[in-house]
Amino acid sequence: MKKQKLVVVDDHEMFRAGLVFILKDFENIEVIGEASNGKELLKIASEELIDIVLMDINMPEMDGIEATREIIKVYPKVKVIALSMHGEEEYYDKMVEAGVKGFLLKNSGVDDLKLAINAIINGDTFFSQELLVSIINKKKNVHDPEETVHLTNRELEVLELICEGYCNNDIAEKLYISQRTVDRHRANLLSKTNCKNSISLVMYAIKHKIINI
Repeated sequence: MKKQKLVVVDDHEMFRAGLVFILKDFENIEVIGEASNGKELLKIASEELIDIVLMDINMPEMDGIEATREIIKVYPKVKVIALSMHGEEEYYDKMVEAGVKGFLLKNSGVDDLKLAINAIINGDTFFSQELLVSIINKKKNVHDPEETVHLTNRELEVLELICEGYCNNDIAEKLYISQRTVDRHRANLLSKTNCKNSISLVMYAIKHKIINI
């Protein structure tokens, strides 16, 4: 399998060093660089082909939101996983709009890091379940006057499994339907909610209190 070229972006040198040390044992990953902010990342991107970026949100000079927006605009095939801390939920909508493919807590274990990277490599998205619970708890008492669209029972089932991190193939197996049918339900969900991708769907489900994790 071709190794995915990855860059770690975080303004804390010790955290970056720890991630790089862990990633050296990942057979499908080659760490080709480190950056302490978005400007340094864009410089690396101008010199090296990048597949995946592990992106901190709060950084000096150019933060993770702007850096994600800029690198995806210039290099649309780059896949970004946001590195988050508890309390940064206010930035998630902006990171989703910028184009991230996943969210991972900074204190996650190696297994979650592998799950996130493998999901992104396989074309899926990843959202830490611990983060989902945290976001839901913060928003459960917030009233949203915007009307929620009508979803069928099957669409709700598919949406719940998407929020739990299942890919289309796994959803098909769990619901005993074809993957093509799952693809159709996912497309309907994206259309009805006006979302761009699965991460947007997760945020929509949280905002409108559709899921219960």
